[in-house]
Amino acid sequence: MALTQQLARVSPQYLERCREAATVSPDGDPQWDPPEDDTLDLDWAIWELLWFYRRMQPDASQIPVLEQAINGDPDGSVSFLDHPEVYDGFDAPPALLTPAAVSQVARDLAVMGIAPLLETLPAYREAGGFSGFTGEPREYLANHFALLQSFYSAASEREMAVVTWAD
Repeated sequence: MALTQQLARVSPQYLERCREAATVSPDGDPQWDPPEDDTLDLDWAIWELLWFYRRMQPDASQIPVLEQAINGDPDGSVSFLDHPEVYDGFDAPPALLTPAAVSQVARDLAVMGIAPLLETLPAYREAGGFSGFTGEPREYLANHFALLQSFYSAASEREMAVVTWAD
């Protein structure tokens, strides 16, 4: 079983309906089922991108932005989503970014460029990075980063929250 980073854009109203469903359900099922168009599976790309930054540019300002984009906010409580119908329980439970936090992350991601980091790719691979990756990871990382930027941009424009989890 492969772990992948999952994101869902949801309205505060949808989260409240899930919270209420979990409260009245005998097993706490929040009836979590966001629309497919509002979900994103980043595979493992964002984790590798974080490792890549930490190894090649450890002081990069992009690291906290990427961490927040996938880890949520520490005070964004969605404990009612800690349920087997939402995620497999292998990693930390789902976390939340409020619409205000989503807007900030979207702004920060919009001005980020990973091209300078990708220039260090040969040295990273020589140091053992992407050891299990066959082929050229540049396009894979660039495409998944563009998906992350686009996902947060749309969430911000629609004033939505983002729920993050690994599955």
